Amino acid sequence: MDEEYDVIVLGTGLKECILSGLLSVDGLKVSSPIVRSLSSPEPAAYDPQLPCLDLGLRASSVRLPAECASLVRGLSFRKQAGLMVGGLGSGTAVAGAAMGGFGAPWPLRVSRGSGSGVGGSGVVGHPRLPSTAKGSSGGGRGHLQQVLHMDRNDYYGGDSTSLNLNQLWKRFRGEDKPPAHLGASRDYNVDMVPKFMMANGTLVRTLIHTDVTKYLSFKAVDGSYVFSKGKIYKVPATDMEALKSPLMGLFEKRRARNFFIYVQDYNEADPKTHQGLDLTRVTTRELIAKYGLSDDTVDFIGHALALHRDDRYLDDPALDTVKRMKLYAESLARFQGGSPYIYPLYGLGELPQGFARLSAVYGGTYMLNKPECKVEFDMEGKVCGVTSEGETAKCKKVVCDPSYLPNKVRKIGRVVRAIAIMSHPIPNTNESHSVQIILPQKQLGRRSDMYVFCCSYTHNVAPKGKFIAFVSAEAETDNPQSELKPGIDLLGPVDEIFYDIYDRYEPVNEPSLDNCFVSTSYDATTHFETTVTDVLNMYTMITGKTVDLSVDLSAASAAEEY
Repeated sequence: MDEEYDVIVLGTGLKECILSGLLSVDGLKVSSPIVRSLSSPEPAAYDPQLPCLDLGLRASSVRLPAECASLVRGLSFRKQAGLMVGGLGSGTAVAGAAMGGFGAPWPLRVSRGSGSGVGGSGVVGHPRLPSTAKGSSGGGRGHLQQVLHMDRNDYYGGDSTSLNLNQLWKRFRGEDKPPAHLGASRDYNVDMVPKFMMANGTLVRTLIHTDVTKYLSFKAVDGSYVFSKGKIYKVPATDMEALKSPLMGLFEKRRARNFFIYVQDYNEADPKTHQGLDLTRVTTRELIAKYGLSDDTVDFIGHALALHRDDRYLDDPALDTVKRMKLYAESLARFQGGSPYIYPLYGLGELPQGFARLSAVYGGTYMLNKPECKVEFDMEGKVCGVTSEGETAKCKKVVCDPSYLPNKVRKIGRVVRAIAIMSHPIPNTNESHSVQIILPQKQLGRRSDMYVFCCSYTHNVAPKGKFIAFVSAEAETDNPQSELKPGIDLLGPVDEIFYDIYDRYEPVNEPSLDNCFVSTSYDATTHFETTVTDVLNMYTMITGKTVDLSVDLSAASAAEEY
């Protein structure tokens, strides 16, 4: 590690991988894809019919199968844009590889080694290049951010990884062999930070912006429900659904319908739709009072539609809540399904790997299983490198999760989560195989919401007939497990249940002084909107730019399955 990088990213959690991918493509100004063999001016397109080199990458070195030795004379791994190496299993290291010494553009495939891998199958690299490689001006390549991505773990995902059944059992029970009746370990992909994606939301827009959708397949989520007065109900999102909902009485339905019509018709750029209200000044509480909605109606609107985590939003300008409601309704309409959410096949462990592939396509270098990653600072207190195993990689900036710089963060709370394996869908959800249930704080006498998340074999995260359910909340007492009882009671009988509690941190440093950019820990929500907001804010702090998310949402349709 004798080269200097623009950015070193520590940790392979989803936030860090999104940033690694975005930073790797930052600064590109080319008119054509950049991956090519060193001897050929043309892109080295991947053709599955051509012979491939199968490389098993271990620790920090390159080890080639014996049968390939005679073929790879002159092969070198260089820190520059080149053929992607991805699809990593446990104990694997990765680099953006450029082929040297070949007279033809050989495709490259990476084996998963002996590790079982986390979050899905191996990856064939390099796949079709993202359109973000195409520059906006000029014909040559501008500055390419050199990104080194390291992780102390031997798997992708960090705190947001997905575990197979053996890994889950070992983590929570300390035993390697779970009961046989639960099925094959490899059929499980259990998320440690379970979250759905809003179909038209910020994460989906980011996936399309970077073309990471080409590495993933999604499936719509069956249902979206809200807990009210001891029962669960489908969340109404439009004026017609409001009229049919058993959540409200007859007169309340009419009032709610009028409010939904106002929200649906509202156009920030058209004052005629504002009905004389300046939503940048009118609070949500004042807007709701205009329509005379009851507290229970406000509960499901604010928490199940607008996805606020507590009631502080009521005294904030109403524009944000109206935008959130419109996003929910637009996402719901996109698939004409039972919810506005989508979820990757094989679980969220696919997402960090997808962004890792993006980074590798643009020359990002990956090193897993690197212990004791120590951030180094110069005399002025600015970051200057990262040391691991006696070697120091120099850099200008460091991006990491809170665990890598504990002296630059503060604790802001705890998340408590129950993970249940079941043999049935959650009762009273219309037999939904995937569902979100939000339990608003007032319904439970809490200060923040509780969330129930369920997915199953239909999303390839469990064997056929098995369901994975999660109940998550911000811990508010000294006995956090007991706080989850209202959500667990909704699940019905469970085969197995595990409990996870972790501290949440946020950065307290000033990045402009030390060039350290630390992400905030994952919250208890079961959707991605807060997570991606943190990522995009960090990207702006690092680069001084914003990501253009005005994308064609239909571009993801090829990656979706229904």
